[in-house]
Amino acid sequence: MLDIKFVLENVELFRDAIKKKGFIDFLDLDELLRTHAHLEHLNGLILPLRTERNRHNTAMKELAFTGEDVDDKLKEYGRELGRRLQDMEKEALDVRLRFLDLMMRLPNLMLPAVPDGVNDRDNLELWRWGEPRQFDFDALDHLALAEKLGLADFEGGRRVGGARAYALTGNGVLLEEAIHRLAFDTLVKKGYKPIAPPLMVRKEAMEGAGYFPYGTDNAYELAKDELFLTGTAEVGLVALQADRTFARAELPLRFVGKTTCFRREAGAAGRDTRGLFRVHQFQKVEQVAIVEADLEKALAMHKELLENATGILEALELPYRVVAVCAGDLGQGQMLKYDIETHMPVRGGYFETHSCSLLGDFQARRLNIRYRLDAERGEEGQFKAKKEFVFTLNNTAVATPRLLVAFLENHQDKNGAIRIPAKLRPYLGLEMIAA
Repeated sequence: MLDIKFVLENVELFRDAIKKKGFIDFLDLDELLRTHAHLEHLNGLILPLRTERNRHNTAMKELAFTGEDVDDKLKEYGRELGRRLQDMEKEALDVRLRFLDLMMRLPNLMLPAVPDGVNDRDNLELWRWGEPRQFDFDALDHLALAEKLGLADFEGGRRVGGARAYALTGNGVLLEEAIHRLAFDTLVKKGYKPIAPPLMVRKEAMEGAGYFPYGTDNAYELAKDELFLTGTAEVGLVALQADRTFARAELPLRFVGKTTCFRREAGAAGRDTRGLFRVHQFQKVEQVAIVEADLEKALAMHKELLENATGILEALELPYRVVAVCAGDLGQGQMLKYDIETHMPVRGGYFETHSCSLLGDFQARRLNIRYRLDAERGEEGQFKAKKEFVFTLNNTAVATPRLLVAFLENHQDKNGAIRIPAKLRPYLGLEMIAA
């Protein structure tokens, strides 16, 4: 969790973050502060009481050892000490559990560069690449193209998997795999370590990555096994580093994972129920980076992750824009986030396909991921290595099938065939997908 000492030193900044991020209905900062003060008060009472109990027990043992009779008042005094200590420790435990719950709900601070705003309509456009496609024919949407070319079975998918289910078929499967392999190979060649993380994870992993407690409604729970299906490889990639301490020279660490992802899409009832835009099951290549607790280095890595993703979109010849996400659209742990929105011409605009996030030490504190600083001389003259929590970052590389919406709509011709960009052809073995 965040450092309570840092919170106490920056109360008004956290109050501002709670308001601007939209957590004011979910967390009472004053209650958190009162609970912490109450816990500190109880701990201050428990310590001397525990010391007195131990002193009394030692005295009683010494009397028993000498064979002297023990006064009944001394016995009762010892029993009363035990009762008072037990009651106080129970109260402290209850208060501590409430304090920890409130701390788990506390949002991270934002960087000054984050624009004000309430939701994604207030995000600030930074730049664009590519020209939106203009058609001189009646362009088809991705559903019509997929059905015409045999790339997906929507009716069968819904019959088998219910609402928002789909099945890619034929060249649709091969196209998705080609896009993922292009992204994966691009990152591996840049030194990103490939990892296939668990898709079913414990609650602690979801909490550690910052997806719980606020994301529970969007997660699929396997209650019998006390596991959850992840909505992104980020959870596994970050949680795999839990309780580890890295040498400073090992940083930065760069990981890439390709996984199936699962999300309930809670809150999206009635929206985009047909097609490939908003689905419960999807495929994603994810980037995760771990850097020193240095904001300048973290921002440089944020830029690198963003450029990796935009480079892949450019290889796929898909127009996009980059937006700075406003405060009200940030997640609990995010200090800074840029979204990439890819143009979908028939759908009618730019739509989010990537999120590039800097979380500071938010995840690292929850998962206890540290690194050793250079050794320094301790009070007794010996050298010791101080430890710090790392900073973590993540960004999508590609996520399908949503990206297929943009791909099909942008690369169609007047006959309904799909042109394959030159850099993707070696992965697919086709120049066109035609009926």
